[in-house]
Amino acid sequence: MGKLKLYIQLLRPRHFIKNGFVFLPCFFGGRLLDIQAMTSSVLAFVGFCMAAGTIYILNDINDASADRLHPVKKNRPLASKQIKPANAWIFLVTLFLLTIVFSFIAMPFEYSIILIVYLLVNLLYSTILKKVAVVDIVCVSSGFVLRVLAGGYSSGTAISHWIIIMTFLLALFLALAKRRDDLIIFEGDSTGRKSLDGYNMEFVSYSMVIMASVIIVSYILYTVSPEVIAKHGTANLYITGFWVVIGILRYMQLTFVANTTGSPTMVLFKDILLQAIIVSWSLNFFLIIYFF
Repeated sequence: MGKLKLYIQLLRPRHFIKNGFVFLPCFFGGRLLDIQAMTSSVLAFVGFCMAAGTIYILNDINDASADRLHPVKKNRPLASKQIKPANAWIFLVTLFLLTIVFSFIAMPFEYSIILIVYLLVNLLYSTILKKVAVVDIVCVSSGFVLRVLAGGYSSGTAISHWIIIMTFLLALFLALAKRRDDLIIFEGDSTGRKSLDGYNMEFVSYSMVIMASVIIVSYILYTVSPEVIAKHGTANLYITGFWVVIGILRYMQLTFVANTTGSPTMVLFKDILLQAIIVSWSLNFFLIIYFF
């Protein structure tokens, strides 16, 4: 049972929440109550969890030596030598094959192509691109955009350009916050991540402020867009913008004041206020779209 738990840890199940972006097309498209669309989205979610798992295993194999120098990552199964690299490779190949078979059998062709692109981008990221500053966070952000596209194609939901833009910007914002945390952890340590050579606190902090500003403006423009108002039959979506502003401010507070945004996933799981803001925004948006 102990070994099984270690292999599950390799998959980083807590990070599966990122794959929830496949549900965004249904959420913004007003199809959350469409059983067929949601069933397809659930299958898309499962497929991306499997794909992400293979990437996490590959990352842990490649980064085992560097992870041993990190205060938290040193406890990962491969970094702590609780799982042998050979066994991790077998697990990775098996999961990869299952992922490909699942996508082509259970999902639309377009979804399968997007999933393969996601795997290729992350393969390049894990082996080469993660060492190139700025390119690394663009790769991470593109992964979230691909999730949204996969969710749209799998459920047959039209994907708004607004969702693509805001997803990319939000992912960039979160990736920058993570790089800032890395800079704090590896300050003065030449053995840290190679890509950090292209970052400093001033650049990352200013970039976060820019991203935060653009995200807020983009979201407000989305809510007052004539096409969005016509699609949903309401001009009240602008109200949800208040939650977006508060949420961005809270995340920036956690980043600049508390220095606790190394893992966006862990922040989401631990920060009750941020959870309350996200739930309030979701509920507010849901009620306006479906009931008012």
